[in-house]
Amino acid sequence: MAKKINVKDKVKFRIRKKISGTKEKPRLTVYRSNVEIYAQLIDDTTGNTLCAASSLEKEVSSKKVTKVEKAKLVGLSIAKKAKVAGIQTCVFDRNGNLYHGRVKSLADGAREAGLLF
Repeated sequence: MAKKINVKDKVKFRIRKKISGTKEKPRLTVYRSNVEIYAQLIDDTTGNTLCAASSLEKEVSSKKVTKVEKAKLVGLSIAKKAKVAGIQTCVFDRNGNLYHGRVKSLADGAREAGLLF
């Protein structure tokens, strides 16, 4: 079990070496737990979170859907919040997770709502 955590951390650090977010083009990072999924737009120059969305929000959690469908709703939500904040483009950070399943669904939902990355 410890080896699996270390491998994921290595992948995460390797990804983070290459990408960074700015105020104009923030980093869209995804955290995926066993049940919930969270997304944040982060400005790495100041270390501030510009906007965030999660599957715990009332508009998402009230619907009885699968985890993959919840992830898509979170993607739509983060894109709407980004539009309100004046953000049109971002850099996607999968946070060491495979680009598959819930992570891919969140990205597709954000793209569908007009966020470019």
